[in-house]
Amino acid sequence: RKVPIETGWLRRVGRKTLSALGCPTADCSVVLLDDAGIAALNRAYRGARGPTDVLAFPMTEGPFKRLSPQCLGDVAISVETAARQTRHGDLNPELALLLVHGILHLVGYDHGTARDRQRMWKKQAALLSACDIQLPDGWAEPPSG
Repeated sequence: RKVPIETGWLRRVGRKTLSALGCPTADCSVVLLDDAGIAALNRAYRGARGPTDVLAFPMTEGPFKRLSPQCLGDVAISVETAARQTRHGDLNPELALLLVHGILHLVGYDHGTARDRQRMWKKQAALLSACDIQLPDGWAEPPSG
């Protein structure tokens, strides 16, 4: 409620991303939180302190993986962190980037190694392009290290 979000637009980005990944009938939920909300999730599920920008909770793992194969899981995004990371004052591209990043985690992508990171960021850039999201140069590049 603090930051106006175009949820219909964000929903369309999610749909296009899922279709481009070959799972057009799959579902995932997206939860938009403040920093306090995502910090609580970050601590509870990752043992990490403080807020982060996005968390993904795949349903394809754990005891419920066979419950609903079309439900990929949940993506939690901190709108406050996204707003701080936003360049040029437009929140939508940052939210799209975080949503695509979270969905990639739901379908099995990771960035634990340099090779995995390059693979994930390349796919992320392709998906953002398929969604007609134009990011500034270097915005979707993997962080060094």
